[in-house]
Amino acid sequence: MHLTYSSTIQVLQTYHDIHGNLVIPRRYRVPSTPDFPSEWHNLLLSNIVYNMKWWSKNVASRPERVYELNQLGFVWERLQPEYNLVLEALITYKAIYSDLKVPASFVVPYEEGEDRSQWPKATWGIPLGNCVYRIRSRGDFLRDDETAWKRRRQLDNLGFIWDVNEYAFRKFLTAIKYYQKLEGGGFNKNRARIKVKSNFVVPEGKWLDNAKQNGSLNEGHQHQRIRNPWPEELHGYPLGAKCSAVRQKGLYIKDRPDRHKALIEIGLQSSGNAVLGWLDVVHASAIYSKMHNRVLDVPVNFVIPSPPSNLSGEKDCYSQKEIDEWPWPKNLWGLPLGQRLKDIRLKGAYMHDPKTAISRKAQLDALGFVWRPKRGRRR
Repeated sequence: MHLTYSSTIQVLQTYHDIHGNLVIPRRYRVPSTPDFPSEWHNLLLSNIVYNMKWWSKNVASRPERVYELNQLGFVWERLQPEYNLVLEALITYKAIYSDLKVPASFVVPYEEGEDRSQWPKATWGIPLGNCVYRIRSRGDFLRDDETAWKRRRQLDNLGFIWDVNEYAFRKFLTAIKYYQKLEGGGFNKNRARIKVKSNFVVPEGKWLDNAKQNGSLNEGHQHQRIRNPWPEELHGYPLGAKCSAVRQKGLYIKDRPDRHKALIEIGLQSSGNAVLGWLDVVHASAIYSKMHNRVLDVPVNFVIPSPPSNLSGEKDCYSQKEIDEWPWPKNLWGLPLGQRLKDIRLKGAYMHDPKTAISRKAQLDALGFVWRPKRGRRR
C-alpha cells in the first residue's frame, strides 16, 4: 500500500491534536475512525514514520518538510533503533534512582510540565520495566551476534541487574558484612556470631550523632557528628527484618546451599532457633557433660567461654593453634548455655514440636541432664 507524505502529515496532525505531542508509542495502531485516513487504519504509526527508510524517501533533502515536521513537534531522536532509546532510558533511570531495579510496571513518564529536563522526550512512554524483563528473560536486543556482545557489555557497565534474586542476596550479604565491621555484629568479647536486632535499619543521612550511635546520648557525653560510614546504597536498608526472614522463611537460601554456607561462614545464624539453636545447645551440652563426668547440671549464668588469652596480645585475636586446642568450638563461644537449659526446664524451649520433643529429651537424658536442680542453687 502506498502511503503519501500528505496523508502522513494528516495522520500526524490528528494524533497531535488528540495527544498533544508526537511521542508515539511503538505499539500504537491507528484507530479505525473517520479522524484518520482509511489507508492508515490499524497500521503501526511509529514503525512507519520513525523509520530511516521513511525519512530517506520522504524527508531527506527536503528542508520545507523538515520545517513542517518541526512545527508539529516531530521527535527526530526516535529515528534510531529501539535499543538505543531503551539504553538512554536506563541511563536516565539510574541517574534519577541510583540503580537499575526497574519495577515491572514502570513506564517512562510524559513530562509535559515546566520541568522536562529529567527524561529525554524520545524516551517518553517507553514501558521500561517490561523492556528490562524481556532483556532478562528472552534476550531481547541481544540476539544479533554482531551487536550482542557490545550491548551486553554496555548494560554490564551501566549496572544492569540480570538476576534480581542474586542481586538482592548480594546486597543482603554486603549489608551483613558492613554490620559485622561497623556495628560489632555480635563479636564483642567472646561472642562468635552475628546477631542483628529485628528492628535494625541501616542509618540514613550523610551525618550521624556519634553519642546516639554509641548509646551514650543521656550519659553526659558531648555530642559529636560523624560521617555515616555505611555505603549510600544501603541507607534505609531493613537489615534486621531481612535477617528474620532468612531465619524464619529461608529468604534467599531456600534450595541454595551455597548461599546458606556463605552466611554461616561469616557468622550469621541462618536457620531458625528451633533447628540450629537446638543443635548448638545439644552440642555445647555434650561437651559440658563430658567435662563434668556425664552430669549436665549447668549454672544459669554459664556462658560458653573463648580462650582466656592469646599469643598476639590483641583482644579477640587468636592463633589457629589456640582455637584448635580450646575445648569449645568457636561457633559456640558466647552461647548462654545455662540460660538455654533453664528455658528448657521452665518453659519447654525446643520441646514444643511433638515430632522432635521425645528424641530431644532422650538426648538430654543421655547427657545426664538435671531436670530438677537441688533447692538453694540459682536456676
